[in-house]
Amino acid sequence: MNLPLPELTADQRKALREWKFGQKVEHRLWLRASIIWGLFHHRSSVARVAACVGVTGRTVRKWRDRFLEAGVAGLYDRPRSGRPPRFGPEQRCEVIALACDAPANYGFEGQTLWTYDTLTDAVQRRLGFAMSRSSVWRTLEQNALRPHRVRMWLHSPDPDFKPKVNRIVGLYRDPPDDAVIVCIDEKTGMQALERQHETRRAIPGRPGRYEYEYIRHGTQSLLAAFDIRTGRVTARCGPTRTAEDLVSFLEAVAEAYREAPRIIVIWDNLNIHHDGPQARWSRFNARHSGKFEFVYTPRHASWVNQVEIFFSILQRRCLKHGDFHSAEDLRARVLAFIDRWNTEEGHPFQWTFRGYPMQERAVA
Repeated sequence: MNLPLPELTADQRKALREWKFGQKVEHRLWLRASIIWGLFHHRSSVARVAACVGVTGRTVRKWRDRFLEAGVAGLYDRPRSGRPPRFGPEQRCEVIALACDAPANYGFEGQTLWTYDTLTDAVQRRLGFAMSRSSVWRTLEQNALRPHRVRMWLHSPDPDFKPKVNRIVGLYRDPPDDAVIVCIDEKTGMQALERQHETRRAIPGRPGRYEYEYIRHGTQSLLAAFDIRTGRVTARCGPTRTAEDLVSFLEAVAEAYREAPRIIVIWDNLNIHHDGPQARWSRFNARHSGKFEFVYTPRHASWVNQVEIFFSILQRRCLKHGDFHSAEDLRARVLAFIDRWNTEEGHPFQWTFRGYPMQERAVA
């Protein structure tokens, strides 16, 4: 005799409702949510649910048991076994850096563009590991990088490229238990553009439209620190981005994490990120009992910094089609977006970096 199924909790009911009635839900999640909804909400039999959803009774029982075992989390696909990758993230980074350099620097005199064959040869001879042509192709393809269309912004001439990337990747993949890790950078030149005419929202059969003529109301600079464990963003927005602004912002970061025994800062090689004649960061660290540790990305490789992912989200969702009536309006709306991110949407980015661009999960 089957035991009666337990009642759904409020959190389970909310998650299942979003999957079953949401507009942008993967079909497999919708299917599994529909099965559980029929069994637990409508109290239908296995046979009736199978007939309504269009699956077999075996499938219904499978997801019922998974749900009873692990709740909503049991409705996700379980990890599947497979051959472990032959090449680590550090090696993939080296291939990208190599592809962004000139072939002549690796013994291919007179050749101005890489081919996959010459690039594979250079990887094997200069980097010291036997990566196949197809693996080289996949590394570049996943990075939207073509040998004949080199994106020089990815190229890092830093002689310590490998150890610096190794260290940052190591911090992302295995962060120390006693340390907070924050990725810090500045998003400068955010323009407060006011459209001459109001933006028209999308309607069925017609995309949204925004006016190409605009009025400039100045710019704002954003200082942001992204916590890789929680996804929380500490931010400050204002008209300038000076060394004094940055020191003041780091004081706010120190206050936000005053209970942490160690704070590791990952940032790029901007001049104000270094001590300078005033020894600003040595003096700053002394004021905070030496709890700060500064880790620098390789030169021309700030793309390794996870805060750049958050900046891309901010650009797409807040700035790209924005209509701002003043610099103050821009600042208020940027900070409001960050506040919403921290309270409702924020999450750490799923670190699956294999020499490809950093990937994020569940970003709208």
